[in-house]
Amino acid sequence: MVQLSSNFLLIAFFLYLASTVFFAVSITGRKFKNKEGLENNKAGLFGYITAILAFLAAMTYFVLRWIAAGHAPVSNMFEYTAFLGIMMSLGLIIIYPIYKNNYLGLFTMPIVMLIIAYASMFPREVQPLIPALQSYWLTIHVITVALAQGVLAIGFVGGLLYLIRVIDFTKKSKKVKWLEFIMYSLVSVVAYISLNIGFSAAGYEATFNYINERDNESVVTYTMPAIVGPNQGELVTEDRMEPFFSTPANIVSQDLNTVIWSLLGGLVLYLILRAIFRKPIGGAIQPLLKGVNPNTVDELSYRSIAIGFPLFALGGLIFAMIWAQIAWTRFWGWDPKEVWALITFLFYAAYLHLRLSRGWHGEKSAWMCVIGFAIIMFNLIFVNLVIAGLHSYA
Repeated sequence: MVQLSSNFLLIAFFLYLASTVFFAVSITGRKFKNKEGLENNKAGLFGYITAILAFLAAMTYFVLRWIAAGHAPVSNMFEYTAFLGIMMSLGLIIIYPIYKNNYLGLFTMPIVMLIIAYASMFPREVQPLIPALQSYWLTIHVITVALAQGVLAIGFVGGLLYLIRVIDFTKKSKKVKWLEFIMYSLVSVVAYISLNIGFSAAGYEATFNYINERDNESVVTYTMPAIVGPNQGELVTEDRMEPFFSTPANIVSQDLNTVIWSLLGGLVLYLILRAIFRKPIGGAIQPLLKGVNPNTVDELSYRSIAIGFPLFALGGLIFAMIWAQIAWTRFWGWDPKEVWALITFLFYAAYLHLRLSRGWHGEKSAWMCVIGFAIIMFNLIFVNLVIAGLHSYA
């Protein structure tokens, strides 16, 4: 049944790809005409219908894996990240009928595919839950948080559309540099997936003996050459690269090493794209967005965050604290993941305050939408993987 569920996730991935193609045709394809000579381009509608079919296939994966595992499949990095991508597609399904904005679909679907592809790089075996996770609050807390972050991600897409649409890329400015940094971050995810596939195909492994955060001897296996090594690490695999430096015990070294490889690979890929386009990546995309109404995507971002914020407050703080009390006999403990959940909550609370009371519309609002999602991704990737803690998926 686990394999069957994986097949449905693969089907969903290709349906998301088909949805992307339909949304692209709705914008860049030739204008279809009916017999009366009126525009009759239905590609956007087909893209939306395909997105719904993809979501249904993805939820079939989710239900089948739940049945096979005996618990909600959100307990490791693969399961949670894949579910986050699915919830982002649900956010599009909810928001799209309000605005019927095909640009939103064109930008959202590739990010959904990127998140699912990123998830597939992690171990996909069904694992038994540790005692602290054997609670129905796992289902309530984590699913609510994923749904909230999926909806908040639509706000990010709207903010990104706004910024690419209005920023002048012909002039050098801090705005262009920061927006290009966002493009570089997205490219780094592509680089991570490519590097992971490449080193896996080559069968690369390097094993270290090291001292873990509990001051015990342990073993770790790297799947990429070691730029950074584990605490007091000793390389035991012959003919493998020695690390340049080691990490403290509370840092998950193999995941930090993967992040560094991703950033370096992303830099190379970004420079290649800049050489091809001979302009900022945002500037190369901008001509495709001539039909975007900045006011519409600004409002779209606000509505997404207005929906996602209370969901995050409920799942990320209230439900989380109830579960923490049950599992660890305290509501709050300043674990790294708890701290970043609080930072995320406070940031989006500030966004809503500034928008409603200070009139932060347009470009200021768009930047905050983008920064908010960057905080979510930092929490998902860096805090989950690199910093050892009670919530660490590592």
